[in-house]
Order: sequence, then structure tokens, then C-alpha cells
Amino acid sequence: MNKHVTLESERETDVAATGSTSGHRQSQSGAQVVIIGGGPVGIRTAQELSRAGIDCVLLNAERWLPYNRVKLSTLLAGDAQIGQVMQPLGFLGPGRVLLYSDQSVVDVDREAHTVTVSSGRKFDYSKLVFCTGSRAHVPPIPGHQRAGVFTFRSVDDVEKLIARALRSRRTVVIGGGLLGLEAARGMSNRGIETWVVEHSPHLMPRQLDERAGRLLASSIEKLGVKIRTFSSVASIDGEDRVTGLSFQDGSRLECDTVIVCTGIRANIELAREIGLPVGRGIKVDAQMRTADPDIYAAGECIEFDDTVHGLIGPGFEQALVVAGQIAGTPRTYGGTVASTKLKVIGVDVFSMGDVEQIAQRTDVSTVRFEDAEAGIYRCLVLKRSRLVGAMAIGDWPEINLVQEAIGSGRRLYPWDLFRFRRSGRIWREQAPKSVREWPRTATVCNCTGVTRGQIGDAISLGAATFDDVKRDTGASTVCGSCRVHIDELLGAPAAAREPVAGRKPMLVAAAVAGVLAAATVLLPRIPLSPSIASVGLAETLWLDGFWKQVSGYTLLALATLAAALSLRKRVRPLRLGSYDIWRIVHVLIGALAVIALIAHSGFRLGSNLNFWLMASFLATLLGGAAVALATANEHKLGGGAAQAASLKSASFWVHLVAFWPLPLLLAMHVLSVYFY
Repeated sequence: MNKHVTLESERETDVAATGSTSGHRQSQSGAQVVIIGGGPVGIRTAQELSRAGIDCVLLNAERWLPYNRVKLSTLLAGDAQIGQVMQPLGFLGPGRVLLYSDQSVVDVDREAHTVTVSSGRKFDYSKLVFCTGSRAHVPPIPGHQRAGVFTFRSVDDVEKLIARALRSRRTVVIGGGLLGLEAARGMSNRGIETWVVEHSPHLMPRQLDERAGRLLASSIEKLGVKIRTFSSVASIDGEDRVTGLSFQDGSRLECDTVIVCTGIRANIELAREIGLPVGRGIKVDAQMRTADPDIYAAGECIEFDDTVHGLIGPGFEQALVVAGQIAGTPRTYGGTVASTKLKVIGVDVFSMGDVEQIAQRTDVSTVRFEDAEAGIYRCLVLKRSRLVGAMAIGDWPEINLVQEAIGSGRRLYPWDLFRFRRSGRIWREQAPKSVREWPRTATVCNCTGVTRGQIGDAISLGAATFDDVKRDTGASTVCGSCRVHIDELLGAPAAAREPVAGRKPMLVAAAVAGVLAAATVLLPRIPLSPSIASVGLAETLWLDGFWKQVSGYTLLALATLAAALSLRKRVRPLRLGSYDIWRIVHVLIGALAVIALIAHSGFRLGSNLNFWLMASFLATLLGGAAVALATANEHKLGGGAAQAASLKSASFWVHLVAFWPLPLLLAMHVLSVYFY
């Protein structure tokens, strides 16, 4: 059980006192490992050290207990309470973790191996770990120090903004990146007129291209947040308080509150003061070691291979490396492919890999898919046919496969790109794999970057419940959408699949179309009467010119209507009604087309041009019927769903390829009839 001890000028919390301390591992001098920084990466480092049996001291500069910074936007929006933002402090031991909050480090003596905190107390260390994170960057805009100007980076910032929201009428957020949009969401949810001002031509310029950024802006504006892009702020106006913003083009925007969200900067001042090499971050090698062999660093404060990551996922990977090095189980860090998958003000946004400034680059190519009606945009970034980046607005069922493909630099072939341009999918549609079948490198928790392999390792080390996995890996500590995958890895059965809408009429129409199309191929042609005196229905349908034209033009109309339906996704004026309804209509048209075909031909396949026309018609109908049958039944197949997906894909290609020559063959048939 945790025990809290209040000291004279500091707060100490023994958060992992399991058993006697005599078995805890320390250095030969008896000093503990000291971690500077109580954020998620510092907590994760302490967890791993505790698991390895190593004592450590965690120094947290903030007056709050460690919290999840990613959840600050929900706190500002009023969707969470302060307790829901706090970081879980469960440490399994056997190593003891002592947490000191409201204690900033003021000095490090590298020769004496001591750390001095703001209360004057000194801590001896055997190994020191910098997890100092980053701070909000405020550019030198004239007026940025006026009352009414805020940042959005900590619980203290959120506390001030919540108080400000009670008397703000119009808030302007400077910065259209992820942090700025989340701040805008929080203020807008409190009923305040909120603007976002971005100096680039579109939102989230580091993660999205111009088209994606404009689609995101359109979606956000529908939710009530106003967007102003390509606008550089010249000054923050006012005397005693903020009254508005002036822009470089001479225009002005009145407001009473300004939130500056123009990026972050690594906290490197302490490291620089004690002589450690720094650039944009504290410079480290692949073992997360600084120039001092007894000092490590991890998280947003480090620079590795000329890169500084502002995301939590890479920090967790680095924490594992640091703990492994200190515990004597060496690991190395090879870098992380930047990945962002979040819900930005209710809109799904995904960005991963090499996507910056792709419009100005000549070393990469892009392939795009867009369904404006559904609010979906997807873009692939390729370098010499290999996938190096991707971005998306809206849902993308292939996200996990895309992440794995970018991480491995998988080659995409022309047929993959053709499928993507047409349907938005890179690979053939298959039944969803169980998360147990995902590769170790596949990301399960997109918010924190935790992989299937890391969760599997935690389970093998004793994590038996969802809360255990959450505590040991950090997975599902942000939005919680990955819980279904974690539960499945823990042994819960996969969720049952729901049948498609309109399954029964689709089954009936597909069965009718398939049976009649097969009958046309297999059954003998219906004989005609040799005598004029015994003319019946067959002779009327297949010999009378008028009825031949009726059945022929009916068949032509149905074929034209079916082709028009296939354009529904690509031609905006045709996007009426729901996809489920039109899919049923499409199958019904197929069944009617078979009936019209029999009425026109009497099971006769014909010869020469007519034979090829019949073959194209029948292959199109049979392929379409097979697709509809597989779609209607795939929810019932359980373990055979993969086979159903393969059948569906193959049938669709038969349906599509057989249809391509049909318009030309029909035109030639009509011309030949009237010409001869």
C-alpha cells in the first residue's frame, strides 16, 4: 500500500515499498538512481528500474503528482476531472521508488555525483537520468507579456485557462498545430467564441499536406471553431489587458484572450549548465547515454541522430533502453518513425513517416484517395516505390498495416496503387486479423506507441488484467480505444461481426442472378416451333422484332443504370442516399438483367460477336452474384472469414474485368443489328 509522508519543505511519496529494502539493488557506493522529471517518460523509466529490482528517486518539479499531459485537452474541455488526468503510480517492485513532488533540481555536481533540489536537500546518485521534457515556446511577439496571454502545456496552464473561461468572450489561439487545436477545442467546449490563427497556408503543416489541412479546417469549422490560415501575427494589442491581434497584412482581430501554442522547446538549460553537450536537445548515443557515462537522458528533452521527438511513444522506447542499460541488460535505440493518430476536435487524423513539405520535394511521389462525402482523405508518400509516409483524415481500416509497412519500407506495386486510387485500400480486403496474429512491431496503442510485442512481453512477465497492462506499458492511458485489442491479448474472445445491412434481399437477388446466369450457360436452348400455326410465347419473345427490341433495350437500360451506380463514389451529384441501400439496388438490377437477358436470347449463347457479348454479360453477372453472396455471409464464417474475403476479392475482379469490354460490345451489337 502506498504511504505518503509530508516533509518540512517537500512532499515525499514511497510509491513502491514491497518487502524489505535489504534486497534492493543499488550501486557499490549505496547511492540510488536519480531520475529528474516526473512526466510519463520519467514514470516509465522508474517502473522498469523497479521491475529490475533497482531503487530510484523520482524528482518532480511540479506541485502536482505526475499526470498524463496528453489528457490536458480533455481537462480543459471539461470532459475529465483532475483525478482522471493523474498518472497511475503503481510499481511492482522489488525496487523502491521514492517520489518527491514540487522539487525542481537547481544543481548537479558530476564529480561528487550529487543532485541538489530547490529545498536545499542533496541526493547522491549512482546513475542520473534526465527526463526533463519540454516547455511551451513563446516567440517574441510584441505584447506577448500582456495580461490575458496564456500558454497550454501544464496543469497550471489549464487551471488558469479554466478560470479565464468564466469571463472570456472571444479567445484566439496562435498556432494551428496539434496543441493549438486541442486548446481551441477546450475553450470552444466551454461556450467561448474561439479562433485558430496559423501562419502556414493550412493546419498541422508538419503532419499534413495542404489538401488534408484544408479538409481538417472545414471539419473543425463545422463544429464552431473559426480558422484563419496564412496569417502572421505582428503584435498582441492592448495596454493593461489584451484587446486584439494585429497581423502583418494590416488587418486586426478583436479578442480578450490569447493562447500561444507555437511549438515546444526541450528543457536543456540544466544539462547545458553542468557541461553536457546539447543542440536542440541533450545529445545522446544509441544507449541513451550522454557525454557523461553515468548520466542518461530520455523523452522530449533529448536529441538523437539530429532528431528531437515531441511525442510520448518514442520516449517510452527510450525509457526501456535507459532502464536496460542501468540494469545490466543492454539495449540500443535505433530511432522512431514519427507517428500521430489522434482525434483532433472529433476528427480522425493520422500522419506517419516522411511527410513534411512533400509539395516542394522531388525525391518523393504521392498517391491520393478522397471521398469528400464521407470526409475521407488518404495520401501515400513513396520513395522509389517504397512506402515512407502516409497521412489521412477520417477512418482508415488499414492503419496498423500501413504503420508496419512504413516502418519496414515495404514496396508497393502498381496494382496496389491502382487499388488505392480506386477504393482507398492498399491491399486486398480481408477479414480482420486477430490482434494475436499481428507482428510484434505492429502498434496497438497509437496514442502512446505501444506495440503488440511490448504488451505480449508485459503479459508474459505477469500482467494478468487490463489494469496491469495499462500500468506496465502505458497502453490505453489516453483515449482508451485500444482496450478491445488488449482484452483480446489477455484472452477475451474477439467481438462477433455484425451482418451487413439489407442482408436478406441481397441474398435473394444474388441467388436469383447466379442461378439464372448459370442456367443460361448450362441449360440447352429452348426449341422454337417449326410451324407458324403453333407460335407461342417463345416464338413471340425470340422471333418477333418488336419484343426483341423491348427486351434488348430493357437489358441496355439496366446495364447503363448499373454502370451509373458504380460512378456514385466518384461523381458528387450522384451521391444520393446511403451506400447500403444502393448496394442492394445494384444487386437487384443484376437479377433483373439476367431475366432480361434470358427474355432476349432464350439461353442461346450465339456466335462470333454475340458469343463474346454473352460471355461478357454472364461473367459480369456471375462475378457480381458471387461478391454479393460473400458479402452477405461473411459475418457467419468465423474462422473461415479469410477464405470468404479471398473469394470476395477474386469475384470482384472477375466482375470488374468482365464489365470493361461490355459497353463496346453492346455498341457494336446494336450497330450490327440496325446496319444489317
